[in-house]
Amino acid sequence: MTTNPISKPPPTDPGRSAILGLPPVQPAVSIHGLNHWYGAGANKAQALADIDLEIDRGEVVILTGPSGSGKTTLLTVIGALRRVEQGNVRVLGRDVRRLDNAGQVALRRDVGFIFQFHNLFDSLTAIENVRMATALKPGSVAEMNRRYEAILTRLGMADRMDHLPSELSGGQNQRVAIARALVNQPAMVLADEPTASLDAESGQEVLTVLHELASGSSRTTVLIVTHDQRVLDRADRIVNLVSGRIVSNVRTDRAVRIVGMLQKLPRCEGMSPSTLTRIAERMTAESRAPGDVIVREGEFGDRLYLINQGVADATSQGQPPGKLTSGDAFGQITEFTETRVRETVTARTPLELFVLTHDAFQQVLQTDKDLAQRVKLHLMTRQ
Repeated sequence: MTTNPISKPPPTDPGRSAILGLPPVQPAVSIHGLNHWYGAGANKAQALADIDLEIDRGEVVILTGPSGSGKTTLLTVIGALRRVEQGNVRVLGRDVRRLDNAGQVALRRDVGFIFQFHNLFDSLTAIENVRMATALKPGSVAEMNRRYEAILTRLGMADRMDHLPSELSGGQNQRVAIARALVNQPAMVLADEPTASLDAESGQEVLTVLHELASGSSRTTVLIVTHDQRVLDRADRIVNLVSGRIVSNVRTDRAVRIVGMLQKLPRCEGMSPSTLTRIAERMTAESRAPGDVIVREGEFGDRLYLINQGVADATSQGQPPGKLTSGDAFGQITEFTETRVRETVTARTPLELFVLTHDAFQQVLQTDKDLAQRVKLHLMTRQ
């Protein structure tokens, strides 16, 4: 997965912003305890359950999962196209639940919607459909003309601008709908299967444009509902929903890095890539300052640590300290290994750590039969 650390800096931690004297950076989307139902009485069904999700500005996030899992419902709640029934939802600094009609309209003006069905005006040409969207972000006639001509040309529609939707193919109509959503460089793009009717080349061009918006000066936040496997490697994060619940929320580049480090560890020898991926998905990030003691020799342990960046000192039984660096692991989950922590580990420099807790490991065991069987075998045969 390609990243551009120059044009797209990592999300700023609010606590670190305060230390540096900067105002806290608010996420583009902040959702806590969101529940949503369809129907009433005996026909009432829960579409979203206990959704907690935060998305930073400039992130490209994919919502995936089986049909009927709540992906489109979540997208429409975020876009103020569906009311918030229960929970807290803040989008682009606005409390969506408290917005009146005028407030909802104002929020939608900052959002580019790409619908699964194109929703173009049949009586308007491609350029006229896109031109209508520029009215939401007024400018000079020359500037508006420049914007819609540029985006249509970029999406391969330069020679089809004057055609009606009925004169265009499904993929061409989809590109017009995408151009309409992106023409104003919105603060957020909400896309429902945007590449489903596009060929490989057109689909990749759309994804490139979305990434440019995300990494550019507008720092556009992009949420994509998709089943298109071609899209997955272009995401900063993949959120998987099943039966209305978030079952995984993974920063893909971090997961790939963690799996790469785990594969090199003797304790992970023989584990399948799928098992290592499940472990990586459950690991969280922590930072430690120089001098911090992270684990102590002889204690019961409930965490495994993997060093992402930095240097630590490890001492055991009074021996001279050993050096731990990026990719090294330490710590124990005593309940499963019946082994206490073997060494005291102290941060020598600032450390960035990936951490697997006891509870997270339990969750991996519940979803990975092969790993669970290995653990059971270890428990039965240990001396």
